[in-house]
Amino acid sequence: MRLFYFDCFAGASGDMIIGAMLDLGLDLEELKTQISRLNLGGYHLSAHKVIKSGLSATKFDVKLEPQSQPHRTFKDIRNLIEEADLSDVVKKDSTKIFRRLAEAEAEAHGKPIDEIHFHEVGALDSIIDIVGTCIGFASLGAEQFLCSPLRVGHGTVQAQHGTLPIPAPGTAALLKDVPVYSGDLEGEFLTPTGAAILTTFCTFGPMPASVFQKTGYGAGSRDHKGLANVLRITVAETDSSAGLGPTGWSEAAGADNLEQDRVIVIETNIDDMNPQAYGYVFERAFELGALDAFLTPVQMKKNRPGCLLTILAGPERLDALANMLVEETTTLGIRYYEARRQMLSRTIETVETKYGVIRIKVARHGDRTLHFQPEYEDCAEAARQSSVPLIEVQAAATALYRARVADKH
Repeated sequence: MRLFYFDCFAGASGDMIIGAMLDLGLDLEELKTQISRLNLGGYHLSAHKVIKSGLSATKFDVKLEPQSQPHRTFKDIRNLIEEADLSDVVKKDSTKIFRRLAEAEAEAHGKPIDEIHFHEVGALDSIIDIVGTCIGFASLGAEQFLCSPLRVGHGTVQAQHGTLPIPAPGTAALLKDVPVYSGDLEGEFLTPTGAAILTTFCTFGPMPASVFQKTGYGAGSRDHKGLANVLRITVAETDSSAGLGPTGWSEAAGADNLEQDRVIVIETNIDDMNPQAYGYVFERAFELGALDAFLTPVQMKKNRPGCLLTILAGPERLDALANMLVEETTTLGIRYYEARRQMLSRTIETVETKYGVIRIKVARHGDRTLHFQPEYEDCAEAARQSSVPLIEVQAAATALYRARVADKH
């Protein structure tokens, strides 16, 4: 299968990704033609060769005309993409990236997704970068996406909301369960657009056994002493049986509109440990990045009752969790395997009850709200503070959010 490997030793941004694809042979005029179908004005696209620390790379530029651009919501951008004369794959992938951005911003700022107004990431150049990237992936026939650990940089950055730490809160929300590092140079090396694109499509790890075909370099805007500010994309052919794939795996593999990813399932059978220790083991597992942990009663050899301890985690957490289990439990070893998941899209919203602000966990399938649940910790704290039963707080939060959903329909 045709693998795109992203080597992000100098970070990543949307224009660097497109620049690398132009370096690989993506046709600039065809890219311009397809982007023009978004019916947006006020910009000019160009590309040219540059030298970065001795490396030849392609610099993709979006020059904006001196006119104000609206702060678009996720709904605005979704409608813009849906109404464009683009392929269904480009529309779906572009919308998926912007949904991830909207969810990350909503989490960072504690607002419902529908109330998020994109600023930097909703600007015209970011729309072009995201849709242009999806056009490039489709045009170049990318089938699998793999990425190195992401260099994020360190220090602060000026944003619409003021001075923010690097990575900015929205970017940080996109990087859950993703291997990252700061590096020794100050500055923002990973933009929100770059993070959204890569974490939507890529799994993370080393280059697998494969046959190289070609390599492209996309240049960034800044120069760093001793570091080539480029993103490298290597195109290679891999054996499809190797089990590699994008976060979405393949469009045929799962139900429409369900998010997909891969996890490691770590298991061990235990029949001789003090039950008090399990709680501590679970705490340590979640501290180390586990997505879930649970016990299943089992009947073991010699007719002894025991427990099957199972942990779900991102692939990059395997070593840390395996070491913890052999150190903190009485197991003699663990087993693990990869599994694919299909998930509803999940967001956190809030309601203002008479007992205080309560977060609501919301699960959606496409644009439909299927399930929601008030956050237990919020309800419990509000119940304690207001000296009322927990179920009253939960009922109040549920009624308010149910009314909000009804109003939207």
